[in-house]
Amino acid sequence: MKLVRKDLEKDNAGQVTLIPEEPEDMWHTYNLLQVGDSLRASTIRKVQTESSTGSVGSNRIRTTLTLCVETIDFDSQACQLRVKGTNIQENEYVKMGAYHTIELEPNRQFTLAKKQWDSVVLERIEQACDPAWSADVAAVVMQEGLAHVCLVTPSMTLTRAKVEVNIPRKRKGNCSQHDRALERFYEQVVQAIQRHINFEVVKCVLVASPGFVREQFCDYMFQQAIKTDNKLLLENRSKFLQVHSSSGHKYALKEALCDPAVTSRLSDTKAAGEVKALDDFYKMLQHEPDRAFYGLKHVEKANEAMAIDTLLISDELFRHQDVATRARYVKLVDSVRENMGTVRIFSSLHVSGEQLGQLTGVAAILRFPVAELSDQEDESSSEED
Repeated sequence: MKLVRKDLEKDNAGQVTLIPEEPEDMWHTYNLLQVGDSLRASTIRKVQTESSTGSVGSNRIRTTLTLCVETIDFDSQACQLRVKGTNIQENEYVKMGAYHTIELEPNRQFTLAKKQWDSVVLERIEQACDPAWSADVAAVVMQEGLAHVCLVTPSMTLTRAKVEVNIPRKRKGNCSQHDRALERFYEQVVQAIQRHINFEVVKCVLVASPGFVREQFCDYMFQQAIKTDNKLLLENRSKFLQVHSSSGHKYALKEALCDPAVTSRLSDTKAAGEVKALDDFYKMLQHEPDRAFYGLKHVEKANEAMAIDTLLISDELFRHQDVATRARYVKLVDSVRENMGTVRIFSSLHVSGEQLGQLTGVAAILRFPVAELSDQEDESSSEED
């Protein structure tokens, strides 16, 4: 998705102009649209014309319309988005108040205006327009003295850092200069990985090189991580995958990505974090039910106690037609983040999102047990009896 323009007022009213570039961008747009929004886009309208002789014909004319959104229809198989509403701006072909359906098209811009842009919608625009957010895979392509740290998206590879260090040759009986330079090189690569790879988003880090460079580098990185108690690297150790490449240049990444071991691993990267979070929730529900809540009321109570460590919420809830209900979910997300909790917004198109939907669409893993809530449930049920 490409952001062309963003005009927001202090009260968060305003409009944004976007260009969808990939099929997935239609899904993002579907999640941005709400009934009552104003959508301006290019569309084709069938217009009846009358000639001087009185004969009536019809032509298909491309025009730009501004609609007040009434219904939104998304076809998940074809990734097509149709928006129906009434015309709210003067147009020579369409009367004010007349109904029209716009089918949003790839690579054709549209402008979306809202009375209130909330934090969840703004975050989705940021993610849709930042290629790094769709980069599930990172890669370090290296050889002695040269390394490229890259992010891999479905459509492109972004070089985030290039590390070059002059490594002297080994001399007979004296390898100290060579070893020191190599260590300095490895250290700079480790720093680049920590600076440019967002492990919350990236599910797999390929380390590709000719010879034994990748093994030596990984050994060095994790030995240093243990010495310095670097939790970031140690907790994500399982995400690193070593593969062969012919050199440390960026073009060698293509060979690494074609490796059958890599392709099978990468097929599972999408939504792997969500799957793990849901799995953790089910385990917690089984072993420590006082630390696993679901349902909006229960989760809100846990949030009031500042007990939420991870909030699991379906993006379907943010498409709620009732403004007050939607605002309630947004407030919950903002509050959990303010209390230093992690928020995972699940896509209802993924299996994990469907499973979460069966649990009311909102669940939470707690930092500590909130027994009072369970006691309240028991008291209320005994009163009902």
